Amino acid sequence: MSTTDPIRLSAIDQARALREGELSSEELTRAHLDRIAAVDGDLNAFLHVSEAEALATAREVDAARAAGEELHELAGVPVAVKDVVVTQGMPTTAASKILEGWIPPYDATLVQSLRAARLPILGKTNMDEFAMGSSTENSAFGPTRNQWDRERIPGGSGGGSAVAVGAYEAPLAIGTDTGGSIRQPASVTGTVGVKPTYGSVSRYGLIAMASSLDQAGPVTRTVQDAAALHELIGGHDPRDSTSLEGGFGSFTEAARAQDVKGLRIGVIEELEGEGFDPLVRARFEESLAALEGAGAEIVRVSCPNFQYALGAYYLIMPSEASSNLAKFDGMRFGLRVVPEESPTAEAVMKATRGAGFGDEVKRRILLGTYALSAGYYDAYYGSAQKVRTLVQSDFAAAFESVDVLASPTAPTVAFRLGEKTSDPLAMYLNDVATIPANLAGTPGISLPSGLAEDGLPAGIQFLAPVRADDRLYRVGGALEALLEDSWGGPLLAQAPELSGGIAR
Repeated sequence: MSTTDPIRLSAIDQARALREGELSSEELTRAHLDRIAAVDGDLNAFLHVSEAEALATAREVDAARAAGEELHELAGVPVAVKDVVVTQGMPTTAASKILEGWIPPYDATLVQSLRAARLPILGKTNMDEFAMGSSTENSAFGPTRNQWDRERIPGGSGGGSAVAVGAYEAPLAIGTDTGGSIRQPASVTGTVGVKPTYGSVSRYGLIAMASSLDQAGPVTRTVQDAAALHELIGGHDPRDSTSLEGGFGSFTEAARAQDVKGLRIGVIEELEGEGFDPLVRARFEESLAALEGAGAEIVRVSCPNFQYALGAYYLIMPSEASSNLAKFDGMRFGLRVVPEESPTAEAVMKATRGAGFGDEVKRRILLGTYALSAGYYDAYYGSAQKVRTLVQSDFAAAFESVDVLASPTAPTVAFRLGEKTSDPLAMYLNDVATIPANLAGTPGISLPSGLAEDGLPAGIQFLAPVRADDRLYRVGGALEALLEDSWGGPLLAQAPELSGGIAR
């Protein structure tokens, strides 16, 4: 195995090179920091780079390994963290002016897991403000640009994590998925993204947008890398009241199995027709054909209430967000704007929130507050929760006859920056295929299905029953191997080369 360009290796192969002494963690971490310095000025995937801390952790790993200390499998492999996850001693802004410069006094549980396993944290990645968006254009600190074409969006809200991984700035990253914010960016950047079962990865230390929907998960370049990172950050956490107890099996074993013989894959009829680009659908059908050729059974299934999921989500999510964001008031932490005239508490709150929140955040707060208001609660929020129950029933019925469900991850490839910013409803439609999983709490994975319109990547999504995350890695690992055999290598190898700048 060559390590002449270690950043091009998968995280699993980087870890193997570290264990076998072919590479030091300091060398590997420095290589990624150099990569960030070279290309991130164009991409804007990182909001904060933690060079000193990352190198210090790397040196600790090298010293511990030299002393014969037993280490975690991924020890010494660098990772990036979405800026909605709190990190002690490192800025956490949720890409909002209202939290600019805020340094948390504690770590999120998943960050504690990363630090305990000694993964050097490279820094914090860009995102839509408070995770509200599908393009990372709503960041208060400028948009992230897709590494395939810098005039295109990288998806959202976790575009920074997806681009950091796809542009070889980091081998691993953490994202969060409230309505598709891990899976949709993975689809349009040619990476792998997983939304775990709700409650299987602790939400303690995530800045909440919608508490019943938010879920952290892995962003990687391979399915096996995602499985390894998922196992590291998962597990029960008593500090999270929604955290699940019990085991979930071995994700890494499932990813390595690459066997789909007898697996029943349900194709969701409501998520493959109108609104889905023909070339995205073509890559999807080719992926299904490859799986069928490997012994899987393809079954068409109907989930009739999925057509209402988008509308229900955009009532439930803003309602929870309006409540969660009430704490950002200029009184306790973060930005404080004091008006010169009549600096009352109410005036400070109004001025702070007006200056600190961006347009999309304000839009969703207003929508959510209205949906929860007296006289409208039952008509809007209450009705949306009933639809949520119907979506959950559709999943339950479908999983009686199939093992996993499949659909394109996103209706189109990455669109151009600015193309949909003036039409919020058009932007929301990007989440049509990913939202049902968040409403039901089921796990989902997105991985590349090939190149579609304009030579840009498309993604295929698989969904599994609650607690059956291992099925995602089984089918994902198998399809990845099948497609890469047909492509002659990873899809990312076909992306424009990034050296000091960006192609196109």
